[in-house]
Amino acid sequence: MEFLIIIVVALLAVGMFRYFRQRNFLKTLTEEQFRQGYRKAQLIDVREPNEFDKGHILGARNIPLTQMKQRLVELRKDKPVYLYCQGSSRSARAAQLLHKKGYEDISQLKGGFKKWTGKVKTK
Repeated sequence: MEFLIIIVVALLAVGMFRYFRQRNFLKTLTEEQFRQGYRKAQLIDVREPNEFDKGHILGARNIPLTQMKQRLVELRKDKPVYLYCQGSSRSARAAQLLHKKGYEDISQLKGGFKKWTGKVKTK
């Protein structure tokens, strides 16, 4: 039982550490804040292509999280990167990867695509 408690406490500590470290390089924007800046940024949908095809923010490029490492050459380091996924977990992981590769101006949509009320394009 004590071992289980130690594991749970360790997992919580790691999660808190990642959360606070991530706040140093990733801005989480409300939909209104996101709308104000995404046209001047690189708007990236990190969901899988089948999700993207069902609906995405107008002007977004699809670079799935699973392909992000291989497709970094498609992103410029000198322009802001606006990320979103269905919720927020994949965009946060994509932001970690981008930060490790030297990208500095990274933002994500709070709540992800499921909270988006703006224009949507479908295929």
